Amino acid sequence: MRSLTSWREGAIAVSGLNAADNPAPGIAVARSLREAGHTGRLVGLAYDAMDAGVYQRELFDEIYQVPFPSRGSDALMGQLRQVLSHGPLDLVLPTLDSEMELYLTLQDELAELGVRSFLPDEQGLSMRAKSRLAHFCRTHDFEVPATEVVNSLSSMHDVWEEIQDPTGREPVYVKGVFYDARKAWTLDQATAAFIEISAKWGLPIILQRGLPGFEYNVCCLGDGEGGLIGAVPMRKLGVTDKGKAWSGVTVGEPRLLELAERMIHALKWRGPCELEILCEEETDRLCLIEINPRFPAWCYLCAGAGQNLPAALAQVALNGHPGKLPPARSGVIYSRAAVDIICDLDVLESINVSGRVLHRPTGA
Repeated sequence: MRSLTSWREGAIAVSGLNAADNPAPGIAVARSLREAGHTGRLVGLAYDAMDAGVYQRELFDEIYQVPFPSRGSDALMGQLRQVLSHGPLDLVLPTLDSEMELYLTLQDELAELGVRSFLPDEQGLSMRAKSRLAHFCRTHDFEVPATEVVNSLSSMHDVWEEIQDPTGREPVYVKGVFYDARKAWTLDQATAAFIEISAKWGLPIILQRGLPGFEYNVCCLGDGEGGLIGAVPMRKLGVTDKGKAWSGVTVGEPRLLELAERMIHALKWRGPCELEILCEEETDRLCLIEINPRFPAWCYLCAGAGQNLPAALAQVALNGHPGKLPPARSGVIYSRAAVDIICDLDVLESINVSGRVLHRPTGA
């Protein structure tokens, strides 16, 4: 592996360049790295020619189209070798849930080629999976809403009666194993959601009782030994029709940081993750809803709040532990905006024909 004077000189690849109404984290990660002074080669890994990050020439030096995760690790490795044929790569930073197992499979092979990663281990990744999280929380004394895992429509029908809100005021959330969550107030609605989500993402399906309250999110970075490198809590202010955060504000709630420290320690988590936490209205208790094994799409807020966690990850992966990070400032607001990006047609032609876009020569 190359020896770097500073992580800022490193060649880094970032995936997840979509920026629609449910944006991927890649552009926010790239912005955070550049804001922290990264001047090395920054490569974007795109799944679709129309991903917004493909056209972000002020962020990325190069763009490569990569095969969808369903194609498997061999197809992904073949494209990563293409990236390496055009220059060295020091760190790969995947940002999508569905990529994590692939990159775990490839991390030793990539390391032999000089490419570092900073990923959770298989045990940690498995324990926080949506289908196992409720069991993990009950075992380690974390609060969690009533949750059940179902593998068939018939078993879902059996579970519905016990998982639904007896008052009828709150929905049941029907969740896919990787993505997607639908609200259901009736068994018919839950059945329709089960069919649609399982057709797209497979089984199992998770049913989780809704609770009255509001949601916090915490962006965390773990060192892999049970230590928390940094954490930034945020409360959603505005959401899309899919329930995704569109605006938010950092909060100084000590209980969130304490919960994050306990969770990272229990999982021995390595790398970034996002904790989704519901604060129940009547009891004020904090219930863990999900753990996403990557940076959230709102992670640029971390840089704005003075705790740049994507930059900290790059530093710890390429130069060693960054030391104690400054506490994140509370009361910092972000609001997502849609921005038109203007490019020549040759950018689209290049990604479609060759699977590569060169925005600038390396080092230019």
